[in-house]
Formats: sequence, C-alpha cells, structure tokens
Amino acid sequence: MKKLVIVFISAVVSGFIPNLLAAQGDAAAGQAKSALCGSCHGTDGNSQIVSNPKLAGQNASYIVKQLMDFKSGARPGPIMSSMVLSLSEQDMQDIAAWYSSQEVTIQGADPASFELAETLYRAGNNDIAVAACSACHSPTGKGNAPAGFPALSGQHAEYTLQQLKAFRSGSRQNDNNAMMRTVVERLTDKELEALANYVSGLN
Repeated sequence: MKKLVIVFISAVVSGFIPNLLAAQGDAAAGQAKSALCGSCHGTDGNSQIVSNPKLAGQNASYIVKQLMDFKSGARPGPIMSSMVLSLSEQDMQDIAAWYSSQEVTIQGADPASFELAETLYRAGNNDIAVAACSACHSPTGKGNAPAGFPALSGQHAEYTLQQLKAFRSGSRQNDNNAMMRTVVERLTDKELEALANYVSGLN
C-alpha cells in the first residue's frame, strides 16, 4: 500500500493528473462526433461485443487519456490508432463528455469466484504486497475521476481480463508510473479471472 501511495503522489507531482483535469467537453457535440465509435462501443457506450470496452459512465478524463495514448502510440492498438488519427483534442473531450454522461449496464458476477475476488478487490493481499483495487477504483467500482483512475463497474469481464493480462505481460504500458503493472504482476490467472468477473457486477 505504501508503494501505491508513493506512486500516486509521484503521478500528481509529475503533472499527469492536472493535465487530465483540464479536459472540458460538450456532451451534445460528442454525441454527434461519436457516431462511428458506436459501431463498436454502442450508441450509448454499452458495447454488445465483449472484446470491446463499454464506455458508458467511464470517467471523461480517462477516456481522453486513452484516446490521446492511442493517437501518440503510447497504447498500442492498430484499429483504435486509425480511428483517432483525425480527432482533435477537442473532439476527444467532446466524445468523452458524451460517453461519461451515459449509464453503464451492470453485468452479473460469477458466484464461484466471488469470495476470492471480493477479498482482493477490497483488501488486496498483504502477503505478496498487492494493494486493494478499491484504493484507486473506489469501493463501488466508479473509479476516481480527478485522479484519472477508470471506472470498472459493469465492464465486460472478458475485456477487463484481457487488459489485466496485458498489463501483467507488459504488452500494455500506458499506466502512469507502472501502477497497474506493479499491482497485477504477482497475481495468478485465477485471481485475474475472479477480479474481472467481480467488477462486471460491481455497483
């Protein structure tokens, strides 16, 4: 936990978070600009394709950062990189404002792994120095918008698991100060699967 707090403070001091707070968007303009996005992510941000993330209810600052990272190449993804190529920063802010204003649909958590996941999410694992997920993503999974930490509540379990494994393998590295990579590097496949299922029903 101490390491996580230090990393968070470092992110604030180094200027990542204030840049995200500056983002301002127009949801009405974003709705029009998101027409193409809707083919993969749903018109209201509730994607019906489990490999594509739900954007409904996601923190706007987080959406903006991910779009900027796809455009800069900090987050790999050939499809998304081509989709954002022509977007201006204002376009990104408007699209983020639209999706963040929508309500995410909640999935159902897997009862078989509920106890394991709830313990990890709310308390972490002190034996292997894994911080609680709720410290950054909130007890209800709504994230922390001012800090730029994403909402997890209702997200497709398949998509969440894919991203957790990507952080663990290092194929995704656009987490500030390697915060996610540090948290998941010691977790097993079973634990990651349990967490992904748990947050899909968290609210």
